[in-house]
Amino acid sequence: MPKILIVGGGYAGFYTAWKLEKWLRRGEAEVTVVDPLPYMTYQPFLPEVAAGSIEPRHAVVAQRRHLKKTNVITAKVTRIDHASKTATITPALGEPWEFEYDVVVVTGGAVSRTFPIPGVAENAIGLKTIEEAVAIRDRVLTNFDKAAALPPGPERQRLLTFVVVGGGFAGIEAFAELRSFASSLLEFYPQLTFEETHFHLIEAMGRIMPEVSLPTSHWVINHLAQRGAQVHLDTQLKSAVDGVIELSTGETFESDLIVWTAGVMANPGIVRTSDLPVEERGRIQARADLRVGDEDGFVADAWAAGDIAAVPDLSGGGVGGYCVPNAQHAVRQGKLLAKNIVAVLRGEEPKQYVHKNLGAVAGLGIGQGVFQSGGIALKGLIAWFAHRGYHGLAMPSWERKFRVFWGWINNFFLGRDLVSLAATREPRAAFEAFASRPRPAAESAPAPAPAKAEPKKDAEKEPVNAA
Repeated sequence: MPKILIVGGGYAGFYTAWKLEKWLRRGEAEVTVVDPLPYMTYQPFLPEVAAGSIEPRHAVVAQRRHLKKTNVITAKVTRIDHASKTATITPALGEPWEFEYDVVVVTGGAVSRTFPIPGVAENAIGLKTIEEAVAIRDRVLTNFDKAAALPPGPERQRLLTFVVVGGGFAGIEAFAELRSFASSLLEFYPQLTFEETHFHLIEAMGRIMPEVSLPTSHWVINHLAQRGAQVHLDTQLKSAVDGVIELSTGETFESDLIVWTAGVMANPGIVRTSDLPVEERGRIQARADLRVGDEDGFVADAWAAGDIAAVPDLSGGGVGGYCVPNAQHAVRQGKLLAKNIVAVLRGEEPKQYVHKNLGAVAGLGIGQGVFQSGGIALKGLIAWFAHRGYHGLAMPSWERKFRVFWGWINNFFLGRDLVSLAATREPRAAFEAFASRPRPAAESAPAPAPAKAEPKKDAEKEPVNAA
């Protein structure tokens, strides 16, 4: 029975395995998914997780719960040697081992792409994982708690100043959701005022959200400005050392939260440790039918999809002729990839991936959104409903859909939960601080008293030599 190895359990990898379970006949192939995380993260929900609108666990999909016919291995693939059809699997505990496969599917996703700007590596945080989204939410809540206990001044202003770098869809959604979140918190912090909260978005280009029309992007900027959020266009971040923000315009201010959303790159831990062909931007070279290779030929039994792959965009809408790295492409490529693998196993020809983007939708906080499809643009409440409806239904499995929608309904009646769980990063701190410890051995038992010397008798005295 052929062994299919799927490297990465994100969008493309999860959907590939999920659909293979549906379309493979019994005994036709054995499927294994390897990923260091035991869940798939639905990344379009991360801004709402950061803003407390979605429970974090509802934005992830447990692989073992929904991939019931697939072997799930929670570990890293640290080497792909397709020439010998072996992969090195390295678990968190234990020794690495070699896994022999017949077909490899590379869907390792992408990571945040940063630049060597002083202070960014030490002080900024990305928004690619559920852990990052939760940490951002906790930081906002903790900063409000700290600021409310301080008098007005520089430290209070630093705690209430929030920065997002990157004006793409991810950056704008995170920026707008956090602004909405902070505004809703003021009701519970009478010591703080709206004017004391400062939000800055830094974008190096001359516009935001290239997926929408220029007039629509201008509307978003004006809308955010009315809500007290400032967008800096044609501006670069020069330094963030110790939280001191220095912009290319010369402006300087301090911030305790810097969210980096200015680009992604193919997962280097997978791309750089395989013998599969890589294109100039560091992605696995893929054909339109999702086989690894180019128009001149393909690598047998090797497939790639999602953010880690350079897949030609046959619709003509891609940047540089390739599909842009987003969830929409990754999900659809994963579904087609499963069909193509089954087709090749049965001696049939694979189909090419063609998807024309029908529109773009973004949430801008509770009750606000924007939708663009061709020349049609929707703004405000109706676009917000479109955003929640689309992504709520796109969440895989009815179990996950129900949890997300039920959470939104709860928040509508009960409001967002305002508890920071930042202490979970050091869960043993409270226990350890008060835990009794055994005394050192030297202190536990009293030392024996020294023996007293007895005086010598006169008869026992040594004689004195005569001179």
